Amino acid sequence: MPSTPARLDVVLYPNRSLGGTGFAVLMAAIVLVSATVGAGFMMVGAWPVTGFLGLDVLLVYFAFRWNSREARRAEFVRLDPDGLSVRRLEPDGRSQSWRFEPYWVRVALVQVGRHDRRLVLRSHGRELTIGAFLTQDERLELARALDAALQDHRAGAPAAPSA
Repeated sequence: MPSTPARLDVVLYPNRSLGGTGFAVLMAAIVLVSATVGAGFMMVGAWPVTGFLGLDVLLVYFAFRWNSREARRAEFVRLDPDGLSVRRLEPDGRSQSWRFEPYWVRVALVQVGRHDRRLVLRSHGRELTIGAFLTQDERLELARALDAALQDHRAGAPAAPSA
């Protein structure tokens, strides 16, 4: 555990609304419906349709497995007396880290497209997008919290004690 108090210490991760049990129940329901429909098509002589229904089940299975893998992504944002650090953990376990000088870094919401904004940290001509998997409201909330913490840090206000 770091000994210096953090002004901001946030862990960002994608929303994963379907757990392991939910996935198993959903897949069982899809298999049951596909098998029932496939049996009906076989009974009327359209047996090739059954193969396509099986293919659909496989595609749904692999799509959910890919989504589950992507949900292992995380970002750690920490502002302490040593600076602002961002660590990104990829689904395959790789990790990347960045460090910014809090007096120079700026928080920006950059418009991309008509209804989407990216949360960007800017410093010395460099940009780092964070929270790409967050909703627009979550990005706005994070931008406000990060900006307030940076302003407090620049003003020299003491960090709040951690609970």
